[in-house]
Amino acid sequence: MMSPLTLPFPARLAALLAALAAPAALAQQASPAPPAAGAAAAHKPAREPDVIYVPTPERVVAAMLDLAHVGKGDVVYDLGCGDGRIVVAAAKRGARKAVGVDIDPERVAEARANVRAAGVGDRVQIREGDLFEMDLSDATVVTLYLLPDLNLKLKPKLLALRPGTRIVSHAFDMGEWKPAQVRQVDGKTVYFWTVPPRAKAQARTGR
Repeated sequence: MMSPLTLPFPARLAALLAALAAPAALAQQASPAPPAAGAAAAHKPAREPDVIYVPTPERVVAAMLDLAHVGKGDVVYDLGCGDGRIVVAAAKRGARKAVGVDIDPERVAEARANVRAAGVGDRVQIREGDLFEMDLSDATVVTLYLLPDLNLKLKPKLLALRPGTRIVSHAFDMGEWKPAQVRQVDGKTVYFWTVPPRAKAQARTGR
């Protein structure tokens, strides 16, 4: 075999360049590929969440569902569902369908995992999306733990639901729409309303 030193100059130069390029090629193969452009974006909310996630205590969850008399045949929507605890509890009480809505992909993933762990996936859906744009037309119960201004923004949508639909809010009321019941649980306040007949609902929205 011919020594590199005995090779003609062009051949020696080519061999030298190949030797220098080899470590860089190996390093490139060892480095993980950068994430696809859409991969990082897929884990970001469509817009900034309206509230910081704070879980509702289990005893408050129970009180909310008690006030709304959640049971067999109900369709429950939890707006801003967080880890999914309210819709899981509703399904365990016999709700025919329970839908959790959250705009944060992290919370959606956590809620779906909790639904699977609870074994109620046949009756519970977790939807990623904007609660203000969600179709609630089949709801018999809507649960909330938002903020005062968000409750007020949501009020016309709630009052447009079928008369008799039950609304429960942890911590915050609906301004001039007075609750039918208020309950204190471990220092937390739970408010309960029933959507009134259409004429009264329109009077409350001023439309």
